Amino acid sequence: MSRFLFGFALLLLIFSKAQADEYRPAYLELRQTGDEIFDLLWKVPARGSDMRLGLYIDFPDDVKTIGSIRSSFVGNAFIERSTISRRGGLSGVEIRIEGLTRMTTDVLVRIERLDGTTEVARLTASTPSFVVTAAAQTWDVATTYLVFGILHIWQGTDHLLFVACLILIAGSWKRILITITGFTIAHSVTLTLAALELVRLAVPPIEAMIALSIVFLAREIALDRRDTLTWRYPIVVSATFGLLHGFGFASALAEIGLPQTEIPAALLAFNLGVEIGQVVFVSAIIAAAWVVKYGLQRFTPNPVKWLSLIEKPVAYSIGGITMFWTLERVSAFWI
Repeated sequence: MSRFLFGFALLLLIFSKAQADEYRPAYLELRQTGDEIFDLLWKVPARGSDMRLGLYIDFPDDVKTIGSIRSSFVGNAFIERSTISRRGGLSGVEIRIEGLTRMTTDVLVRIERLDGTTEVARLTASTPSFVVTAAAQTWDVATTYLVFGILHIWQGTDHLLFVACLILIAGSWKRILITITGFTIAHSVTLTLAALELVRLAVPPIEAMIALSIVFLAREIALDRRDTLTWRYPIVVSATFGLLHGFGFASALAEIGLPQTEIPAALLAFNLGVEIGQVVFVSAIIAAAWVVKYGLQRFTPNPVKWLSLIEKPVAYSIGGITMFWTLERVSAFWI
């Protein structure tokens, strides 16, 4: 059964995406510096050094821009900075993102006030605007970060590939549960430590190591040996590499930051969202595998044996793709 799950999961992931696409929402930050003054940071995903998504902020007419607008391309994002003002502050103001209804991405909005309170919102194609409230609500913060966590794990192909490889190596249902639990606990620890800035590590090396962790698992699967430490004690590998993946999750969380007055709720919600997304992914793979398995039995008496024939080629394909990701991320050290 584990071979079938592995083949089905990896085929699904290989042919659905050709590269590791992380969940990359646009990000709007408004930091209050005076009674009516806000510093604005607008980050839009970009491709290359001169192409950005067509997303633009639409404020009411009584919101004025003070001074010049500074913009540049940094890494894979277009960054725009400016200062805005509105008489009476931003409470009650509707913020709309033009162009969002035509996009598949989201926009995360974070407003930080002088009193330390923070308001966050997630805008989508179906809800491209929101009205700034007078104070942040804990439930709204938790909901926003919960969804962010779910989407991050679902759109992070490298994390999903790692989990799919763990499923095969673990083998039995009991070992799968233990192995995935070890991965969950490990990445939850480093995610929390990094999010609270108790441990700080550079993001590019971490991202490269995450890709390399998949290369390692793909190699273990491609080898004929099943007596290695990885196969005998998969929880050791899942927990060890889980520490690295936790730092990767934390880097995504750092994109929007944590609301200073709701740190526990936001951090817990994001972590829970990652776990929910992970559980749903594993459950969906298992359910779909059962459906396909019994469907194949109409054409072959042993579908598991048939699928096991492509296990090694798929493992080599995964290793090749993730090795490319590793080299690509290492090259980014000097860009």
